[in-house]
Amino acid sequence: MKALTKTTRSIKPAEVEKKWHLIDAEGLVVGRVASIIANILRGKHKPSYTPHVDCGDHVIVINADKVKFTGKKLTDKRYYKHTGYPGGIKEVSPEKVLEGRFPERVMEKAVERMIPRGPLGRAQMKSLHLYAGTEHPHDGQKPEVLDVASMNRKNKATA
Repeated sequence: MKALTKTTRSIKPAEVEKKWHLIDAEGLVVGRVASIIANILRGKHKPSYTPHVDCGDHVIVINADKVKFTGKKLTDKRYYKHTGYPGGIKEVSPEKVLEGRFPERVMEKAVERMIPRGPLGRAQMKSLHLYAGTEHPHDGQKPEVLDVASMNRKNKATA
């Protein structure tokens, strides 16, 4: 009699089936929603997850300009960048970014820093679609609406 074998099957890039998810980020905490988005982009929510293959889904985030920060992070947190010149370090607070021209960059950077760096991470970030308002041009893909607020409540209850 042959014994049962337990093998993990890696999926190939051609076998990946990508879905579309819609998240309304209004009133949600940046880091909590970013971690959920990062897991969906990587494909970790699927049983067929393969670390070296882009098997994640597309994520559409609307109202990315209406996210919240806990505590005093809105004014005290700093984002740094360097111009490349000596003494060229620049800093900006999330409050300034959210009031500025591209408020969705707060969410973009939060998710980007939770995705692996390299070619695979860059490919996964292309599946993230952020919009400051409620309108998005992806209605043709029939995105499935995710209720992230209830996901956070469930996680808090089990902790």
